[in-house]
This record gives sequence, C-alpha cells and structure tokens, in this order.
Amino acid sequence: MGVIEWATDPWGRSVPIHAASGLIWISLMAGILFLVVHAIYVRFFAKQKEFAEPASAELVARLPERVPRHSLAARLFHWVMAAAMFALLFTAFLPKVGLPIDWVMYHWISGIVLTGSVIFHVIHASFYLDFWSIWPDKTDLKDSWKRVQRFFGKPAPLPRRTGKYPLDNKLYHGMIVLTGLSVMFTGVFMMFRVRTGLLPRNPYLFGDMTWGLMYVLHGLAGISLIALVIVHVYFAVRPEKLPITASMIVGTMSREFYLKEHDPDRWVVKSGPLKIPEG
Repeated sequence: MGVIEWATDPWGRSVPIHAASGLIWISLMAGILFLVVHAIYVRFFAKQKEFAEPASAELVARLPERVPRHSLAARLFHWVMAAAMFALLFTAFLPKVGLPIDWVMYHWISGIVLTGSVIFHVIHASFYLDFWSIWPDKTDLKDSWKRVQRFFGKPAPLPRRTGKYPLDNKLYHGMIVLTGLSVMFTGVFMMFRVRTGLLPRNPYLFGDMTWGLMYVLHGLAGISLIALVIVHVYFAVRPEKLPITASMIVGTMSREFYLKEHDPDRWVVKSGPLKIPEG
C-alpha cells in the first residue's frame, strides 16, 4: 500500500490526488496501540513519582483552596475547537469507510469554525495569557533527562515538579499545532474548489500538481489527527488526569493537586491572604 493516491491528468501525467485511504486504519490502530501500551506501562512498570524542593509552608498557606488554571475564554475556545475537530474528522472519514453522507457543506463549515477559533486562541494567548508557558524550556529538558536516567536505575538528581504544562503536554501541543495549521491552510485554499458563497470558486487557481500536493498534505495531516485525538481523549479520562480535565470545565483545580504535580516557582499562582496555621 502506498502513501499517496495517484491519477492521470488529461495530458497523461501522473499527479497526486490524495493520501491513501488505508492510512486511516493505520492511524486509528496506532492511536489504540499507544493507549494500550501506555496503560500497561503505567500499571506494571512506571515508578512512583519523586520530586525535589517541596513547597514551603508559608507558600502553601498563601495559596487559594481552588487554584485557577483556565479562564472562561480559554475553556470556550477548547470546547468549540473540540466540537469543530470531531465534526471535521467525522465528515472527512466516515464517507471513506462506507457511510455515504452529504459531507462537503458540513466539512467546510466546521473548518471555518476551527480556523476562527484558532485565530482567536492565538490572539488571546499572545496578549492575555502566558504565551511561552506551553512551549518546552531548558528546565523541561533537564528534568526529562533526569527522569530517564532514574528510570534505568542510574544516579541522577530528583527532577523538579512541572510548570503549568508538563513536557509531554507541550510536545503534544506542538504536534497539534503542526497538523492543525497544515489542515487549516490547505483547507482554506481548497475552499476555492467548492461553491461556498464565501470565496469565489476558482479551480484553476493552481495547477494539477500543486492541487494534488495540497490534497495530499491536507489528507496526511487529517489522518494524523485521528491518532492524536485518540491519545488526547485517552489522557483526558485517565484517573490521575481527571483533575486537569475537570479544570477545563470549571476552570480551577484543588490546591492539593496543584502542590502534588506543579512547582509554584515555575507556575506562579496569585496568592490569597496569609493564613497563620493554628498551634
């Protein structure tokens, strides 16, 4: 099975037309295989987490009982984006596996919703949130290497707790950014090939080869999102991750979970009034 589907244009040239349909099943199985392997690793091989530099009693006393994690705008973006993403995946791939639906209109409408939500998120994250908190830094890399060494039984200092987002979360975010932007940029140009009422239809905007490569990139990115979405949903429902998932609904997490998983020096939370411990 090839990666690309080819066709012959009117001049007898071979041109790419899409990513191979069989890759859909490979992406689906890759996502399922990942969650099975990870679940086995956590159950039988993962060691108990150990961290350096526990938080001071004074800092703990100043923290609010519910630590704010996601603003209302960030939560609304997340769920709008999630709904658009699922709509795009269903309308793109259900017809490919034998469920005939009138998918084109629903697909490009979902694409517009996704694109609009991402544009909003970029502006919101750049000017109203800590933009760099979701990108890996030197501390992430150093602590990750310490964890690898300790996992294999080699002497290494204890790693620090994570900032607002752990390294695996940041790496996943980077993959979603790459695949999502690939889908959106190619999808916007592909709208010139259908009648949407928003853009003038112009199937001759690019040549056959360029259109073909655009469809291939769009398809490969979309197929990759199948596995990525499976992984995201899997981590969202894991028991140890449920407080994070709940914070995407209510906006906050408990002070106990924050102190257990996060470094107050790396994720600074606005402190409440000082509470003097009794006794």
